[in-house]
Amino acid sequence: MSELVVEIDGHVFPARFEEAAAPKTVAAVRRVLPYKERIIHVRWSGEACWIPLGDTDFGLGYENATSHPHPGQMILYPGGVSETEILVAYGPTAFASKAGPLAGNHFLTITGNLDKLAELGRETLQTGAKTIVLRAA
Repeated sequence: MSELVVEIDGHVFPARFEEAAAPKTVAAVRRVLPYKERIIHVRWSGEACWIPLGDTDFGLGYENATSHPHPGQMILYPGGVSETEILVAYGPTAFASKAGPLAGNHFLTITGNLDKLAELGRETLQTGAKTIVLRAA
């Protein structure tokens, strides 16, 4: 059973928080649930979509940080070299910005329906922004 669901463009994906590995990041995200925003396709990072958050400050440093999230993993970049953002990997990803390689906190993993996630990711590249919602299961 999933702890939460990620809904993208009306499609629901089971997911779990990575509580043990990224407790501070998970706590920060839990505080904003349910969370609704738009995702767009990344520019430099490969097969992923992102939520640009500008100068939003979650008061976080790095924990469970990665530059190469696997399909279904979501990371939160706490800001610094580039703007704060959440990234959703759907295929091979090397997280970066125009400033160069970055690392973000892996805080959530989508646990099912990854084929549909990849389909939606590729569609976002072609058709533009989609709605994303994170909420309790």
